[in-house]
Amino acid sequence: MEFTTGFVMDDNATSSGPDQRGAPRYTSLIRAAKLVCGQGEFVCVIRDVSATGVSLRTFHKLPTDSALALELQNGESYELELVRSEGFDASYRFDRPIEVDRLIRENWDFPKRGLRLNLMLPLLVSSLSGKAKAVTLNISQQGARIECDHIFAIGQRVTISGEHLPDIRCVVRWRRDANYGLVFEDTFSLRDFAMAAAKVQCPLLLQG
Repeated sequence: MEFTTGFVMDDNATSSGPDQRGAPRYTSLIRAAKLVCGQGEFVCVIRDVSATGVSLRTFHKLPTDSALALELQNGESYELELVRSEGFDASYRFDRPIEVDRLIRENWDFPKRGLRLNLMLPLLVSSLSGKAKAVTLNISQQGARIECDHIFAIGQRVTISGEHLPDIRCVVRWRRDANYGLVFEDTFSLRDFAMAAAKVQCPLLLQG
């Protein structure tokens, strides 16, 4: 699933906390990113950002770990300090002023790809030739990288299943030794992807 992203500078925006004062704010139409902490990696959406802070929304309760970082889809990371939170919304202060234009443009050193979470989940891979055990190395809305000792062909259709995942029909896109790149035939919505990730890593964030 592709997300259209746009930012509009708003010099007259009302501050949402002390992290925003004195810094021009940019309003994000939508930008998927992830919060990384000791509890795991969690999908979020950047709402607005300035040189000193950022406003985010999650799809579940916020992680409570005080050591927290915002990681973009290109892998760039920014350490955060919580300023305020309400429900699934929160404002954070960067540990140091950032280059807002760099974050907005999200410069890429490698080909652009969707948001990926580094989750290791045990899987069962099923095909016409049988079943094999595997583990995910990372997963996105559109696909996954897995490690499996069984040999599958490029272009082969398989189904992956696991304790915390529904059965997902996939196509093998690439193979490198025991690593495989899978493309999902039915992609996750951003919300479903976020909820599944929280369920796997920290189910307490889904309670209440």
